[in-house]
Amino acid sequence: MRKAFVVLLIFLAGSIPVVSQIPGLPGDYFKLLETGVKRIESEWKRFPNPALKQLEGEQLFAHFPHAILIPAVLYAVKHPSNNSFKKLQYRQLAFEIGDMLVTENRNGTYDKRHDSDWDTQMWMEAYRLLEKELGDTRRNAWKEAILQNVTPLEELVKKYQDHPAYNAPYIVTSPNHYAIYSSTLLMAGNIFHNKYWVALASKSLHRFCTKEQAADGYWGEHSNAGPTTGYDYITLTQIGLYWEYSKDNAALDALRKSLDFHKHYTYMDGTPVETINDRNRYWGPSMWGHFGFSHFADGRRYSAFLTSFFPKEGDSKSYGGDVQSLAHIAQNAIYFHEGKPGVIPQDKDNYAHRMHIPAGIRKTGQWTATYSGIIAPPVSLNNFFLDRQSHFSVFHDKVGLIISGANSKRQPGLATFTEDLSGDHLHMPVSSELAMADSADHLSLAYNVFFATIEFPKPAPGKFAFAVKTKYKWGEAKTQMNLQLVLKNGSELVTGSGKKYILGTTPLALDSTELAGEIKTSGWTMHIPGGAILYWPVYPFNPYRDAPEEDISRAVGRLTFPLQLKDQQFDFNIDMQ
Repeated sequence: MRKAFVVLLIFLAGSIPVVSQIPGLPGDYFKLLETGVKRIESEWKRFPNPALKQLEGEQLFAHFPHAILIPAVLYAVKHPSNNSFKKLQYRQLAFEIGDMLVTENRNGTYDKRHDSDWDTQMWMEAYRLLEKELGDTRRNAWKEAILQNVTPLEELVKKYQDHPAYNAPYIVTSPNHYAIYSSTLLMAGNIFHNKYWVALASKSLHRFCTKEQAADGYWGEHSNAGPTTGYDYITLTQIGLYWEYSKDNAALDALRKSLDFHKHYTYMDGTPVETINDRNRYWGPSMWGHFGFSHFADGRRYSAFLTSFFPKEGDSKSYGGDVQSLAHIAQNAIYFHEGKPGVIPQDKDNYAHRMHIPAGIRKTGQWTATYSGIIAPPVSLNNFFLDRQSHFSVFHDKVGLIISGANSKRQPGLATFTEDLSGDHLHMPVSSELAMADSADHLSLAYNVFFATIEFPKPAPGKFAFAVKTKYKWGEAKTQMNLQLVLKNGSELVTGSGKKYILGTTPLALDSTELAGEIKTSGWTMHIPGGAILYWPVYPFNPYRDAPEEDISRAVGRLTFPLQLKDQQFDFNIDMQ
């Protein structure tokens, strides 16, 4: 087998990276870019005088300025897998998009858009690749517009640099935003030879690597008590860029820790584990920052794993196929470090991982269970952070999530346990313990008047069993247990009593007599204890709406059990049909 070489990039403004060839990545990136650029060309040609207001009308084309990097990479990056290298049509497309961005900037519309600094970073990447071919007039116009948008970041980076922590309670914004401010300023400092910007941004980014990263490898958005998994990909991308420009070994150490976190907490369908996330219930397979993982053999394999879920040509899936994700594939193609792939947890039949905090994951065959005993106070006024009120999930490779551990807000009915104590409705534990062993895992959650232990024995190939044991300590409260069942709109649900329902927008409230100890749907059957009620559809909280979801595809079924003021045990079994 031919020896693979690590990519060596020369970071002079306008330089063209030359990378070596191995099968897989980054070759697959170029294939995706060659498909995606056709969609961008088609959209661009729909309008006689394209403008961002027209182009960003559809979700797939949100953050349309990112599109500039896709033809720029195809034209400028020399790689044996890049069949579009030096194709003038792609240089011309990048030129036209960049010229449109100059016009939008002069009209005052470019920076009025949400997170326009994200777009500016992609524009700078394209500028660097194409600088020598822009010509004086276009080069000066692009440079002027880019600098107008980068310059305000200097004050933002300075403003928060010495705050006690780089997370939301201290810097108002989130760490992923602050990391982007810093990395964009760093990039501009290198491209436009501003040493002060380089030094200023490097100070913040170095601190991200040495102080702000949690022991488990993530950057907490609200605190390091627990991760915000999806957004963590954004932060690690900026640390990846920091290493490319600085070669700071602290960045490499941080990327290693970040990889160890993400590779363990990703389901077999490429989606991040929702149970440990305090901000998002859903997140598709991420295309951000693969190049940061590519320093390591297992990181190259993990990058290929994630990339395999990007929608292919003709694929009906839309998530992840947006221009913003495609642009990050282009960025990965620029910086990817080639070499042999390693082995990741998803390649194994069985694996387990326990964090320093009380959270963990175990994959046994096709079953994956995740556990969160993370204790965090509710964030009442900030709608972007969910309550850590849900504590475990059950996933099967064939059907995906069966029991969701996603968190919510202002919805105690979706919390794993609740207690109504003297008028106070409480839905978050005060203490937790997680013990993981090959024979069985145990998650204990303590509340005011009781505690519960959830026992997860080693599952059999087609069966997953768990038991919930409650123990009361003192006092009286109205208590209940809730499970979030991932039911699918339009699917059939059959109960143990033989009744059949087609799930839709019509509300259902099925009592224990109708359920008769069994729920069958979407390829799985759950055997449940008596006393349960199933509600459908329940719309979880959407932090971006600051209100519950409205889309039926986001609804869950709430399986609720009233608890008694005595010790109890509830046994559950899930069988694959």
